Amino acid sequence: MGDVRENNTASMQKKSLAMNGGNGTNSYSKNSTVQREACMHAKTLIEEVISEKLEVQNLLSTASDRFCIADLGCSVGPNTIMAMENVIEAVEKKFQSEGLNNSDIPEFIVFLNDQATNDFNTLFACLPPEKNYFVAGIPGSFHGQLFPRSSIHIAHSSFALHWLSEIPKEVLRRHSAAWNKGRIFYTSAPEEVGEAYAAQFARDIETFLNARAKEMVAGGLLLILISATPDNFHRSQTGSGFIYDALGASLMDMASEGVIREDQVDSFNLPIYVTNRKEMKAVIENNGSFGIERMELTEFKLEISGPLDTEKHVSHIRAAMEGIIAAHFGEEIIDDLFCRFNKRAKVLKNLDEKYRKGTLLFLALKCK
Repeated sequence: MGDVRENNTASMQKKSLAMNGGNGTNSYSKNSTVQREACMHAKTLIEEVISEKLEVQNLLSTASDRFCIADLGCSVGPNTIMAMENVIEAVEKKFQSEGLNNSDIPEFIVFLNDQATNDFNTLFACLPPEKNYFVAGIPGSFHGQLFPRSSIHIAHSSFALHWLSEIPKEVLRRHSAAWNKGRIFYTSAPEEVGEAYAAQFARDIETFLNARAKEMVAGGLLLILISATPDNFHRSQTGSGFIYDALGASLMDMASEGVIREDQVDSFNLPIYVTNRKEMKAVIENNGSFGIERMELTEFKLEISGPLDTEKHVSHIRAAMEGIIAAHFGEEIIDDLFCRFNKRAKVLKNLDEKYRKGTLLFLALKCK
């Protein structure tokens, strides 16, 4: 029965990763300002990379009448639209710098990808009525191939690759050294738990890169924005870890009161991993399908001075996590859980400054 429960739990958590849809109070659309700030912060980086590294003439030889861009893990709301329009604007400037007239610039096709359960209807409602590109939604996991071979010129992914394809199996096994009993994340867990998460992340990035290598044209750019830890931080020191530990403690409070069962908490782990520059560099170089054109770790300024707005942080986490939590514990606990979580999160107002900075890893890779 243990293996059956483990498999069912991993499957359920794997299938419930879509962010909250719609435009309501707890929707991702209304609770993704962190991601929006990071996207705005990265605009200049993306413009510079496209200007310096995009080989226009070589790319045009593969498809002179179209230029295909994909956003992988687009979620719902206006963030992905802003990101794609930033990319298009940068590509247009690059074409113009190469002497192409507007009439000679290829048509742009934007593919917005996320899980099949993503709220694509709300996403499409965010599109501007006047736009200079065509749009299509592509449902499916970006850990597998989504597009025909050699069809994508630029692929972009922002705040998505930290999601794992599945929970590391070791953390769900009762007799494993990596069994994560009483916790839902790895940051305060034994080292074996963190190592299991890191290994799963490496496997996922490997499959992600293999899929993109098939889909992208030679010389195409893969642009990645992802949360990361500073180089001198251990994985246990991630700022998000303090927040997720508070969420896990809230679940354990409910278990101690009999609202949920303790074994339900033991079998629930968040499928998220916060990487660092060294780990990403190693996976990319070992894969060999892409050359690293730029890798930059930077802090984007967001709520790093004064008291933390814990309610805002809790709302952001609810927008991202509600679906996966409800699938495991039931929808009836959600309001109670996040009320408790909000109370526990308030103790983080005085969190040491070094844990409160948003660290963004920007990667520009060129397909070989």
